[in-house]
Amino acid sequence: MEPDRLKTFIDDVGLVVSGTDDEHEITARVAERLSALLAGGYRLPPEVTRSSALRHLTYPLYIAPDDSWSMASVVWDVGQRTQVHSHETWGVAGIYAGVEHEIRYLKPTASTTGAPLTPAGESRWAPGQVTVCCTTDDDVHAVAAVGSEPTVGIHVYGGNIGTIGRRSYDPATGEARWFVSGWDSPEDAL
Repeated sequence: MEPDRLKTFIDDVGLVVSGTDDEHEITARVAERLSALLAGGYRLPPEVTRSSALRHLTYPLYIAPDDSWSMASVVWDVGQRTQVHSHETWGVAGIYAGVEHEIRYLKPTASTTGAPLTPAGESRWAPGQVTVCCTTDDDVHAVAAVGSEPTVGIHVYGGNIGTIGRRSYDPATGEARWFVSGWDSPEDAL
């Protein structure tokens, strides 16, 4: 039953992504499908829900053959936090387990280079909740696992997120550095 549910989700997202270039339409439609997947009781394989004491992990669940989109299980141990970062593409995140605390920032512009990042709000996301985490015009945040258990999210991105050049930011200075996150495997949790 689970592989069929995931295959249906992958097929549906593939149709959405191939049917339009409008990332706001894509994210709205992907968010609907991810909400339904989570509400339907989809269970991730246990090996892609394991946390690491060293850092958050990003396990690939699906990468489109043409790299037009990808799906990942992202796992943070209790208390872990990402750097402030960008995605450089659209993204939708659904919480599978735990609680995620998201801190959003306004995306820096050429005129704000060298200035501290401007906070744009905070949210807490609980199991079953889905959010559009990024579009190309609204794309800077940090997330942390809060609560008493690791946070596991199912993330869908426009492109192969493990290979996309992205920015990390120093929120105090606005200084940006480019990075590529790569992908993790279950052995990285050991």
